[in-house]
Amino acid sequence: MIKPDFTQAVPEDLGVVHFIGIGGSGMSGIARLLIGMGHQVTGSDLRDTSNVAALRDLGAKISIGHDESHLGNPDTVVVTSALWPTNPEYLLAKQRGIPVIHRSQALAHLASSKRLIAVAGAHGKTTSTGMVITALMALGADPSFVNGGVINSVGHSSSSGKGELFVIEADESDGSFLHYDTAISLITNVDPDHLDHYGSIEAFHRVFADFANKSKEFVVISSDDHGAKEVAKLVTRPMISFGEAADATVRVQNVKPEAKVSFELVYKDQIVSTRLLLAGRHNALNAAGAVATLVGLGFDFEKSLEEVAKFAGTERRFELHGVEAGVSVYDDFAHHPTEVAAALEGARAVVGSGKLITVFQPHLYSRTRLFAKEFAQVLAASDEVVLLDIYAAREDPEPGVTGELILNQFSDKKRIHYVPNWDDAPAVAAKLASQGDFIMTMGCGDVYRMVPQLLEALKDS
Repeated sequence: MIKPDFTQAVPEDLGVVHFIGIGGSGMSGIARLLIGMGHQVTGSDLRDTSNVAALRDLGAKISIGHDESHLGNPDTVVVTSALWPTNPEYLLAKQRGIPVIHRSQALAHLASSKRLIAVAGAHGKTTSTGMVITALMALGADPSFVNGGVINSVGHSSSSGKGELFVIEADESDGSFLHYDTAISLITNVDPDHLDHYGSIEAFHRVFADFANKSKEFVVISSDDHGAKEVAKLVTRPMISFGEAADATVRVQNVKPEAKVSFELVYKDQIVSTRLLLAGRHNALNAAGAVATLVGLGFDFEKSLEEVAKFAGTERRFELHGVEAGVSVYDDFAHHPTEVAAALEGARAVVGSGKLITVFQPHLYSRTRLFAKEFAQVLAASDEVVLLDIYAAREDPEPGVTGELILNQFSDKKRIHYVPNWDDAPAVAAKLASQGDFIMTMGCGDVYRMVPQLLEALKDS
């Protein structure tokens, strides 16, 4: 992976900007903003995706694959941590002395004149950010924003607003969220992750505390999550807490985790009942965090909750892609045991009497090695599991670390089907399904690309 180099000065005028790995959710969002500001944008990516197509429609010139010839003559190059340091475009840019800045540096540059709301946490960032953004839009704040996923009601992941607020999903995976000039921080949770980068849980907690303490105005933080409570002990900035704890500033109670989760939210002497458009207890907590942020900004509590409740989700968060032979095919981004558990709980509330079949793609060798047992435990909430091999992303393979680590920890081997060959998985999943069942692809790699094949396999089954 390419680690951010914060010694590289960001040019005052970015000029012509070339994005290496432009198709990622964060990168494409920043590219979209720059195009809207009048910048010429070029880029490259490994595959032609919907994000790439959307940017091309806006005028970006994008090449598929990574090659020196794709660099062109930009004034600034933007990279993501997911790239390898051997990337030919990256190496050529460094050789030619072109300023190479990290995605987070570009985003910090764009947000520098605004009042920044940064949303961080191991899970729930994209949904919580989307909730804050859509509520602010409805409340007349007209924010700028860059989210980690397309907001369904908006149709894109970024936009330039005329208001003073700028809302971003802040990535903790490489420590780059420390680079932002944050006014308000929202920490959804601090569940251990990215220990390959941080080395220990204690270091993971410390970096979140550093992030929170950089907030110039206030910090919104979970009252329930163990890691968040440890971080809160280290925070010196004013805090607003949210969750089910009795002492939470914005308290969740009477949760009914139905297909559209309902609950009550308590703030000071007000108790308001609501129902979201989303499933799952975790989304009730995400909503509470968003509302806590809004009331901290001075917005009315009841009106804030009303607008948050209208949030219709983001791409790759329990997203329905089609129904074939009576089987509904969904996709979800969950890739950490806590996220997988939450996604399956939400799906279970929707599936009813049908079977829940999860096609799971582990993400990263290090995460699979560290959490194989935990993945096996939470995946057991599915009726059947089709287990793929590991999506490597930014890591080199580790000897002995494959999807079999999860398979070996699974309690009921009859309900898990290890299919290391991608092309075989759709047929396996389709054979397990009957009318009224759900198939859900799950993971933050490229498992979502299997959805068309699954629908076709169901048609032929």
